[in-house]
Amino acid sequence: MTSRRWIREALLAVLILFCTAATVSAGEADVVSARVEKTGQDTYRFDVTVQHADEGWNHYADRWEVLGPDGEVLARRVLLHPHVDEQPFTRSLRGVKISPGITEVTVRAHDSVHGYGGAEVRVSLPGR
Repeated sequence: MTSRRWIREALLAVLILFCTAATVSAGEADVVSARVEKTGQDTYRFDVTVQHADEGWNHYADRWEVLGPDGEVLARRVLLHPHVDEQPFTRSLRGVKISPGITEVTVRAHDSVHGYGGAEVRVSLPGR
């Protein structure tokens, strides 16, 4: 094997290793589950479980949202810190008002690097 070919193959191996390592670092935030409870007339409580390989303040799941059928943000739960040692984690949001005509919502998560794009969950609203 010539030295140039060996160098090319070695560089290719390093590149492949680098790309593989990059894919195992924290990716997008996924909603694992969402539980909805009716707490009043057109008012709900959401318990949402998010999975994300938080790496610290520079890359962590920083919020989740409840979306109506048209994509309108109906509610947002801001996550104030990384959850490096607590995965997956569940956080709640009370007092979410949802118009009577809506029977199903989508819950999505956001992370500080990738934004949206992880797994979303659709849930039916109880009593509708």
